[in-house]
Amino acid sequence: MEISDFPRTEPVTSMITRRDAIKLTGLAVGAAALLPHLSLEAIAQEANLSTLMEPGPLGDVWLGPKDAKVTIIEYASMTCSHCAAFHKNTWPALKERYIDTGKVRFTLREFPLDPLATAAFMLARCDGEAKYYPITDLLFDQQAGWAYVREPQKPIDALEQMLRQAGYSKEKFESCLKNQDIYKAVNAVKQRGLETYKVDSTPTFFINGERYKGEMSIEGMEKVIKPILGA
Repeated sequence: MEISDFPRTEPVTSMITRRDAIKLTGLAVGAAALLPHLSLEAIAQEANLSTLMEPGPLGDVWLGPKDAKVTIIEYASMTCSHCAAFHKNTWPALKERYIDTGKVRFTLREFPLDPLATAAFMLARCDGEAKYYPITDLLFDQQAGWAYVREPQKPIDALEQMLRQAGYSKEKFESCLKNQDIYKAVNAVKQRGLETYKVDSTPTFFINGERYKGEMSIEGMEKVIKPILGA
């Protein structure tokens, strides 16, 4: 899913209410002398990627050990159908074969393509790291039940209903969507991905710093992972 598929809006600084949640969106020359065979664009890209492991304002929620040979960073949008398909079809095998066995370290970073995705990420971040993956997994698994409801206000109502499964009361739900610190942090991760790492579609994966765009099958991921692991 391309970011250009969605209209751009100006950054908004007011709090997200239930109504607002579906309207708002967050939107190396010296080295060239040392590496003359690289273009300036390639050098700039490499310099940008050197900061890829730096966490955003809310930190990264990692799965897998720090000393894993393979590191995977996924930029995704909660309303992206390709992201949901990856988490349905590829994620279980990736987690079982590589993350749970200590071979891969993984994190999901926020790249919301629309206001509803921003709201979903805010809710996932609202209750700390422990619920981040349980909530994102829930919302990816049941994406059709909340992300594609078109009537005014209905997507947020459906999202609220979904989050009750994660123990969110109506008061907590609304409080999370009004949290400006989380709102700004989620959009900061997106902007950095867009401007620094040139992420322009979801899902986008960085596997040991190399970028791969689009939904990846487990077979496609293994073609990248196995050589790194020496398998």
